[in-house]
Amino acid sequence: MSYTEIPGAGIPIRMWADPATVESQALQQLRNISSLPWLHGLAVMPDVHLGKGATVGSVIAMKDAVCPAAVGVDIGCGMSAVRTSLTAKDLPDDLSRLRSRIERAIPVGRGLHADPVDPHTLQGAPTAGWDDFWQRFDGIAPEVKWRRERAAQQMGTLGSGNHFTEVCLDTSGSVWLMLHSGSRNIGKELADHHMGVARSLPHNQGLVDRDLAVFVADTPQMAAYRQDLFWAQEYARHNRAIMMALLQDVMRREFARAKVAFDEVISCHHNYVAEERYDGVDLLVTRKGAIRAGTGDLGIIPGSMGTGSYIVRGLGNEAAFNSASHGAGRKMSRGAAKKRFTTKDLEEQTRGVECRKDSGVVDEIPGAYKSIEKVMAQQKDLVEVVAHLKQVVCVKG
Repeated sequence: MSYTEIPGAGIPIRMWADPATVESQALQQLRNISSLPWLHGLAVMPDVHLGKGATVGSVIAMKDAVCPAAVGVDIGCGMSAVRTSLTAKDLPDDLSRLRSRIERAIPVGRGLHADPVDPHTLQGAPTAGWDDFWQRFDGIAPEVKWRRERAAQQMGTLGSGNHFTEVCLDTSGSVWLMLHSGSRNIGKELADHHMGVARSLPHNQGLVDRDLAVFVADTPQMAAYRQDLFWAQEYARHNRAIMMALLQDVMRREFARAKVAFDEVISCHHNYVAEERYDGVDLLVTRKGAIRAGTGDLGIIPGSMGTGSYIVRGLGNEAAFNSASHGAGRKMSRGAAKKRFTTKDLEEQTRGVECRKDSGVVDEIPGAYKSIEKVMAQQKDLVEVVAHLKQVVCVKG
């Protein structure tokens, strides 16, 4: 479908979802965003749902300003995926041992590595810019610097919530590896710090929603936030790269006889800011729950822990600021999901997937998410499908 234009408080809102299906609170959030005087354009993806401050599934293009709450607390959160040389025939009937080995290799939840992972010791882990990246840690907000040791130990860890590591099969039977994570606790602490600074600035006092407080160009606050923002986005990229290398190492060991090979890794942020140009104007484009889908860009759009995912190629639709959805999107809150569903429901909806089926992940049940097939149908003018994947192993924190 093409987008529907709905009225905003300031500028019109371009929506790739059916407005009738979007919850009223999310619609109000979008109207609040559209009232910001620095806004150049607002595009809404089909996985749209209520968020904190800014709506998840929104693409916010601003001139000379950026809203830290619109990025969210998991700065640089995103996806990575790679196709392997393995096929379905190479996988054992019982995948529990493979899942256990993945869980041992990559800490989940609040877990961290006993010693920081050195990517130079990992086959396939990119090391370009690694030393410079850590040297720039000294320049981040002083309030967060004391977290350096924890940040180093959490590099290469999954986290919890909707973060996951998966082994998947595509429709031709090829085995893929996929994971979803971001900048861990260091990103959250940087985000919290800067959101607090933004809320205190005089130019934000009259906003309809203080969570939409912005930094404006040519101010020391903006300069400090940009520095920390881009560092945290790089942390997230390194974090996924190290996890992918650890995951590949598990596969090499588990399937040593097959001599596993890997294609080039696909990786994309879906909570981040990029400097881009549209309508002849240099803009700061914030994608909160959205991926870049410029012409030829490869991206990853996951469903839920029982419904599969898509590898896509961007079509370069500038009306959407070259963006697409970041997943299926929630259709109910975590609290509502825990009240509505049971572990028996979880077992039924994840049948055939080697994964946790306990009360701790009921809020991640497929029934709490929108239909990924419908979401994909609503953005045919944004992306084309390269591969359709279905998970057979899913690890969550």
